[in-house]
Amino acid sequence: MRIGFEAKRAFLNFTGLGNYARSVIQILANHYPANQYFIYSPKLKKNNRTDFLYHLSNGTIRTSPFKLFKSYWRSKGIISQLVKDKVELFHGLSHEIPIGLNKKGIKSVVTIHDLIYIRFPHFFKPIDRFIYGIKFRSACENSDRIIAISQQTKNDIVDFFGIDERKIDVVYQGCDPIFNLPISAAGLAQVRLNYQLPTNYLLCVGTLENRKNQLVILKALVHLPEHIHLVLVGKSTPYEHVLRDFILANQLEDRVSIVSNVDFKDLPAIYQQAEMFVYPSLFEGFGIPILEALTSGIPVIAAKGSCLEEAGGPHSLYFQPHDEIELTASIAQILADKSLKNEMIKNGNEFALKFSDENIAKNLQEVYHKTIQDSNL
Repeated sequence: MRIGFEAKRAFLNFTGLGNYARSVIQILANHYPANQYFIYSPKLKKNNRTDFLYHLSNGTIRTSPFKLFKSYWRSKGIISQLVKDKVELFHGLSHEIPIGLNKKGIKSVVTIHDLIYIRFPHFFKPIDRFIYGIKFRSACENSDRIIAISQQTKNDIVDFFGIDERKIDVVYQGCDPIFNLPISAAGLAQVRLNYQLPTNYLLCVGTLENRKNQLVILKALVHLPEHIHLVLVGKSTPYEHVLRDFILANQLEDRVSIVSNVDFKDLPAIYQQAEMFVYPSLFEGFGIPILEALTSGIPVIAAKGSCLEEAGGPHSLYFQPHDEIELTASIAQILADKSLKNEMIKNGNEFALKFSDENIAKNLQEVYHKTIQDSNL
């Protein structure tokens, strides 16, 4: 097959959506090398995260020929290039596809990560909600098939947009292979030193924002032994002021570390040295940090209410997202019961294998074949 990817975020985003885009391209190129992959982005950036995109033997990068109107090229002008490249199927990796693909006989798949802007509109600017509403709904209605990254997201697409569930395939994400690589004792120690990490710490990785709900961990920390610390890793937003105010008011300054500029290659070492991972987010499309934690060999506690149970599996612990007492009890249970902790690590690591690159690539390839075959019926 000749497959095109909308890859703006693969080159320009280095968190969730960008990680997903790069991962999809890389694992398909590795596991299905007979396909030809065309990678389209209005702008390009080359660094250690994107370098492989320039060296795929079965990949071709295309960028906008216009210095201006790059957004037009991405949403519509790109189609003439797709025709020249004889693309059979176009995959919009993050919520949108170009306008008019079907008129040119090009089949399309779109990945929808979440519809959080509908569930929690107060977390988004009005203009963003308006744009997302147009783009997301249009992509769902006009694509040939939809990939939802969790069953929760599939349910939301059906409920909010009225899309026939038979048009939607759930294909889970994986985490970066870097989390599977062993790290030497010296490497672990160096990362601990570089970021001044404490011993015996709880870990939470994710943007410091209201929806991620890190405040509930701070509330739980108040009830835990003083030798237990918390490390929060994530991009800062104004919500960090709420966290710091609580830290000061409860004299937790010596027990909480907030780290906002972590090199991605150092993340596995930060995970591996944690006592456990706590993810209290109010709502997610999937929850990649949970999978990173399970792969890194630490137990997970996550919030109920969205798709985090899908990412964490049956052997992680879950709590009501605003209940710091329930969270405190779960943390204390793991700290006090070494056999429980070891069992959670073992089972969690096995559960994470479900999200292997091989399985994800196979599932994506099956969606592509289904899309092409359906068009020939």
